[in-house]
Amino acid sequence: MTDDLATKTCTPCRGGIPPLSSAEVETFRTKVPEWTVADSSSRIERTFRFRNFAEAFAFVQKVAELAESEGHHPDVSFGWGYVTVSLQTKKIKGLHENDFIIAAKLDEITKSG
Repeated sequence: MTDDLATKTCTPCRGGIPPLSSAEVETFRTKVPEWTVADSSSRIERTFRFRNFAEAFAFVQKVAELAESEGHHPDVSFGWGYVTVSLQTKKIKGLHENDFIIAAKLDEITKSG
């Protein structure tokens, strides 16, 4: 595993592989500490906070652009001042390195403004 997930690119996941184990999930999660593990280590989630609805919506657009460029699509919900991003590799009904790559890239986007 690389130390800098944000520099990696998602690889196509066609299913047929096992999801990450709980131990592997926790190892990856240390690289994205603001994300929480949910649903018996099958999903990660983070809520980002913003000053208003427009900033939240602008972030949703960035999430969509990243998802399209990486070919890995999270579930997103948002409202006034917040965006919640939930990641899971649906084809394997669990977590894959790709989920943590997207998480790391989203963390970088919020750091850069």
